[in-house]
Amino acid sequence: MSVPTPPGHRLETDYDRRRLRQWLAGEAKADGVTRRRLLTLLAATAAGTALVSPRSARAAVAGIVKPLPPEWFIERGTNAETRWEALRGTGRNTPNEKFFVRNHTATPVLDADDWRLRLWGSGLRGTPGEDRPVEFGYDDLRALPAVSRTAFVECAGNGRSYYTTQQGETVTGTAWTLGAIGAAHWRGVRLSDVLRRAGLLPHAVDVQPRGLDAEYVSGGESLGRVRRPLPLAKALDDVLLAYEMNGERLPYDHGYPVRVLVPSWVGIASIKWVGDIEVSAQPLFSPWNTTFYRLFGPAHPEGGSAPLTRQATKSAFELADGATFPAGRVHVLHGRSWSGAGAVTRVDVSTDGGANWRPARLHDRPRAGTWTRWSLSWRPEERGATDLLARATDTSGRTQPDVAVPNTQGYLFDAVVRHPVSVV
Repeated sequence: MSVPTPPGHRLETDYDRRRLRQWLAGEAKADGVTRRRLLTLLAATAAGTALVSPRSARAAVAGIVKPLPPEWFIERGTNAETRWEALRGTGRNTPNEKFFVRNHTATPVLDADDWRLRLWGSGLRGTPGEDRPVEFGYDDLRALPAVSRTAFVECAGNGRSYYTTQQGETVTGTAWTLGAIGAAHWRGVRLSDVLRRAGLLPHAVDVQPRGLDAEYVSGGESLGRVRRPLPLAKALDDVLLAYEMNGERLPYDHGYPVRVLVPSWVGIASIKWVGDIEVSAQPLFSPWNTTFYRLFGPAHPEGGSAPLTRQATKSAFELADGATFPAGRVHVLHGRSWSGAGAVTRVDVSTDGGANWRPARLHDRPRAGTWTRWSLSWRPEERGATDLLARATDTSGRTQPDVAVPNTQGYLFDAVVRHPVSVV
């Protein structure tokens, strides 16, 4: 289903075009990005881009800190994908021990007593450089007014493998199925409160958090620590500096002591183990909003789309692939659907490979930024293999399509996923 680009998306695309032109005029900064790359991006956006949809480190341990039992996780290099069947009966929020892990390198083990958040840059009063930052300690943040928010965090590549298995396309990146997502109840402080206390100037335009994990090496080149700019308007809206997750302190793998939480946006925006934030009066660029996390390919401009922001619409069954169901009995199918563009208000399910559809029963009041749980009764009579399908619709008018528009890095897969099962 084709849906007009939401107004917020158009604003983000216009902003991207404007800051690229500012860079060309010498009014922007590009840390770790080549001039050639930015000129390519400028040419693409000028043609019209449619947005589709440590000092505190004691040690860096190899890989992931928490246990990864195989009945809960699929290990994928430096990452761990949650098995959907492990979420059955867990409630609306994903338990911390079952929450997926997306790491560029290894989880750092940090000490909150030594940790400092450094804010610096031309967008703050009296702090033009890192040599004169404003600092907040862990206790300083916890002394500020606290807010709570329930929100999902999802990797932009979640569902990537289906570009290949369902659509026959070759893409790069971790071959996630649908388990690179988790929803939690987060507690922390508003980033806007911290920025204002640090001396935010009215002409600031970009905010760039940077993590304390190790530098990321790609193609033999160090790209530095993970960092990605946020437009100031988003930073002042609903972004949190979170220090609790589901009523507990943040686990090491999920950003302890403090992480950024950017609701409804691709997971790369929610920087873990945040150590410093550049606040700039000039537009900022990093590899994570230029080389990565844009859409490339024949369906997109030559230089790529605008940087990815809001997540796509998806659905998943709380069920293992290849599950078996006895014929002639009533079974209750369970699943969850979510969207970065609004709350999910309807889910339709097919138990016969897409020939027929029925509306599922929703178990949650639809809310933006998190998922909606649903169920459907099914009494299969015919034995053999079949595919279960779930299709969500959200408040912005988005409905999952049959086919996702491809891109070379496999981001934002939003098509209906075929879930294979057998009736015996």
